[in-house]
Amino acid sequence: MVDRMRLWRHDAMMQHLYETAAFWGDKILSWTNDPNDAFWLAQTYFMQNQYARAERLLTRPFSTASPRHPSTPPLITNGDMSLLSTNKGKGREQDMPPIPIPRLPLGPNAVVEQADNQEGVSRLVDMSVACRYLAAQCLFRQGNWTGATEMLGEANPFRDLGRNGPAIPNIDGGIKIEASMCHLRGVLMLKLSRGDQAKQCFMEALALDVKCYSAFEYLISGEMMAPDEEWEFVQGLAYSSQTPHDASFVQLMYTSRLRKYKHAEEQALTRQRLVNEYGLGDNPDVLFSFADALYANFRWSDCFVVTSRILDLVSIHHQSLPLHVACMYHLKHLHSKLFILAHDLVDREPDNCISWYAVGVWYLTADKYVEARQYFSKTSLMDSRFSPAWIAFGHTFSKEGEHDHAVTAYSTCARMFPGSHLPLLYVGMEQIILSNYSAADEALTASFSMCDGDPLLINERGVMAYNHGRYQEAADLFQKALDLAEITQTSQASWTTTYVNMGTCFRKLRLYDKAKESYKKVTNLDPRHSVALGFLGLVYHLTADYDNAIVKYHEALSIDPLNPYIMELLNTALESVASAGITKRHKERFKQEVTRLKEKYFHLRPDDDLFLFSQFPRQFPRANVPLGIDKMSVE
Repeated sequence: MVDRMRLWRHDAMMQHLYETAAFWGDKILSWTNDPNDAFWLAQTYFMQNQYARAERLLTRPFSTASPRHPSTPPLITNGDMSLLSTNKGKGREQDMPPIPIPRLPLGPNAVVEQADNQEGVSRLVDMSVACRYLAAQCLFRQGNWTGATEMLGEANPFRDLGRNGPAIPNIDGGIKIEASMCHLRGVLMLKLSRGDQAKQCFMEALALDVKCYSAFEYLISGEMMAPDEEWEFVQGLAYSSQTPHDASFVQLMYTSRLRKYKHAEEQALTRQRLVNEYGLGDNPDVLFSFADALYANFRWSDCFVVTSRILDLVSIHHQSLPLHVACMYHLKHLHSKLFILAHDLVDREPDNCISWYAVGVWYLTADKYVEARQYFSKTSLMDSRFSPAWIAFGHTFSKEGEHDHAVTAYSTCARMFPGSHLPLLYVGMEQIILSNYSAADEALTASFSMCDGDPLLINERGVMAYNHGRYQEAADLFQKALDLAEITQTSQASWTTTYVNMGTCFRKLRLYDKAKESYKKVTNLDPRHSVALGFLGLVYHLTADYDNAIVKYHEALSIDPLNPYIMELLNTALESVASAGITKRHKERFKQEVTRLKEKYFHLRPDDDLFLFSQFPRQFPRANVPLGIDKMSVE
């Protein structure tokens, strides 16, 4: 009878009839007093979300005498890394011999003490690693993070035993329970706001078993490591020794998820191999790698096409949705579709933070910053480690001109996601606007130390070199940014600002031919770029080509008719044409006029000699994983 009822319990669990499984499992345990039956009953309670009941079963005193009806297999003892394996059909438990390893140490505040140290009585958590891991999961789900940490231990107790390690594969080819425990320990450290320890736990979990994707997801999506650090770590994992038959595939899948600022050729080759050799051209995760690369290169239209295909395949893809929403923000003709998408997400997934993030982004497109901020705050309360919400929260302050609050929001994001260079980059951009150049230098240098392959960051460093009067250095940095953008195949239209900046540096250096070339490049890409047209007219004016200068001033004013700088420069050029023949006197007069204009308008636009030194629109970063700070506040 007992064996038949075990079959009923197993089939009920496989068919998600957890109440049925718990009913028969309870009767089996009463008859057998078998630790293995107790473990499976606790699993059933866990699947029913009855965490306190499962924890009590695992931590209460339990007889160690031989069971009246022993099960097959016997309960997994400490160190046995396999929980169950499958046979044909419905996955019956197989007879696996236990592997004895010394028991885990008991914490100082054990949940349930052994009953007066009675002989023949122990707790399931002291008899089995699997039971201890399940008990820690129960404590975690109940919000008892300190108790769960004590149950697991703050460090891996198997680290120095010699029988486990990155080079030792699991016996049955499955995932090591030791790696799962390290992963849970990392999640607990995040809950306890111990980010550095969490990072080490996740790295240890992935090093112990490369199949532990959950640890990889926390590390990469949580941006716990800088781009170079994560590249070296992922490429150095023991794929061959742990998964000899699947090493190449696992490494390719992980490599495709890394950030796209560097190693562009390797990333492209990785995606190509996944498509051609493994037939994953229509797999959502592989398509996400394509979309991520396109978004990093400012190719929003192409990225939107790929993310749309992903959402056609799966209705919700947590990595792709933030990119999809961000592309709709940048592409103005998609704002109405963003409104519909946000409503649809809220109706279908009201408990998903991305749904409310989409609502906030839509309000951002409508310049309703207060409402957008409310929804970004709601997003952060639901998932406090969702970095796009924090970045967008800072953007709302920046767009309102509340630059001090924006700096605070970006700085908070930088503390939460220490491997991301974007928050520090945005801090630097805000400090440039506030003319706090020393603080801007510090932020941009820190950002550059984490990622030296982002062309947007190189552009901002060029802006700072310009502000310090180092025009040749600024021109070199702008050229470097353009070279990096060309390597990553970014659309040139996205870099018109950098061409304008470089032309301005050449103009300051009196290299008028190069300045003219840079400005013409901008007008070829965007014929209605009023700033480039105005600067091009100024170069013609400085070289005494008044006719072309007047033409360019008129073109600029046809786009920006109320620009006071260009209007006064146009008047000066017209007067110069009228009084042609006194070239030397005109040059002196022109210099005096430029000085007067600078003094007149300095209080309006102090960042450049005649025009505001342009900066790029802010990006929205990638999505991240849950857990962390409780609320969003910049007060």
